[in-house]
Amino acid sequence: MKFDRAMLVWAIIGFLLGSVVTAGGMVLMRQTRPVPIEIRVPEATPPPLPTATPGVWRVYVSGQVSRPGVYELSPGAIAQEAIDAAGGFTGQADTRLVNLAQSLSDGVQIYVPAVGEELVVPPVVEAAPAEGSPAGAATGSDGKVNINTAGVAELDTLPGIGPATAQSILDYRDANGPFAAIEDIMNVSGIGPAKFEQIKDLITVE
Repeated sequence: MKFDRAMLVWAIIGFLLGSVVTAGGMVLMRQTRPVPIEIRVPEATPPPLPTATPGVWRVYVSGQVSRPGVYELSPGAIAQEAIDAAGGFTGQADTRLVNLAQSLSDGVQIYVPAVGEELVVPPVVEAAPAEGSPAGAATGSDGKVNINTAGVAELDTLPGIGPATAQSILDYRDANGPFAAIEDIMNVSGIGPAKFEQIKDLITVE
């Protein structure tokens, strides 16, 4: 009888242990079961629209400045900014004749005279408008091209004057100042008496 009881007790203990192990295994399996992962794809956002590039003014600075040329300035610029962009005045510049606070506009020309130089045109010359020709414009009311204010495009319209010769006229003007008379244009390399005869009735210095 003692043997049977002992066997029964051990059998019960074994059954209980087996049940505990089985139940624990089932709980562990439930806890470790992989949980499905929800993947959300973010909505595509449209690229930002390009912002407008602010406009610039192009100003031609010539005469007694360190680096004559065309410079891009912000709208609302004044003469001082254009002179600074061109490297400032040279030692021969007559600074009294240039109003550094003068407001500019797109396409103007600033000419800095030398000390003692007699000005034919004002230091700041407005660009020629598409229609009409106020004082200082590249083309006068009589249709003549002002060789003191015209750019390459206007000079190129003259017979026998191509882009290269037009640039030579601008370079001469930068180095020597405005033309005092239309005959002075023959001082420019590439323009002789024959070519002058072709253009003399089409140009002016006023």
